[in-house]
Amino acid sequence: MDSFLISTGIVALAEIGDKTQLLAFILAARFKQPIPIVLGILAATLVNHGLAGALGTWITTVVNPEILRWVLGASFIGMALWTLIPDKIEEEETQIAKHIGVFGTTLITFFMAEMGDKTQLATVALAAHFSTPILVVAGTTLGMLIADVPAVFIGNKFANHIPMKLVHSVAATIFLLMGLFTLFKIDSLL
Repeated sequence: MDSFLISTGIVALAEIGDKTQLLAFILAARFKQPIPIVLGILAATLVNHGLAGALGTWITTVVNPEILRWVLGASFIGMALWTLIPDKIEEEETQIAKHIGVFGTTLITFFMAEMGDKTQLATVALAAHFSTPILVVAGTTLGMLIADVPAVFIGNKFANHIPMKLVHSVAATIFLLMGLFTLFKIDSLL
């Protein structure tokens, strides 16, 4: 259960101010159809994070556990630093596939925007760290929804009232602690 709760919390915090949350704001403002947007976010995240969880699990089978510990520790510390850098969304990401409807547009743009994103890489690392990929993917997906669904329903007004530096600092601190705990073999806290 720790893997589910930690994955949910980390991704929910890391997603605030992320480009995919900005994409959710833009799609909501453009299409004004929240249900297909939320369903598109859910489907895209399940596929994207499912693949990331599978990759994280596979990595544990081919990499020596001691090397993996150092790679994971460094990855979490790298994600801590990356979380402190604000994301920007490219306008063309919202122009993709207009002819396939709101759900299809959301599915494609969210999936593409999430490729190589810090929350996807966090899913890989968390799945490798916890060795419970289904709980990690469920947690990271829930974390994405916790951050992105309000963005769809409330829009840009809500975003202006969130202390982004504080949220990013908390998420970065959690990633940093996970990195240090992994490097120094402090498993009892994770």
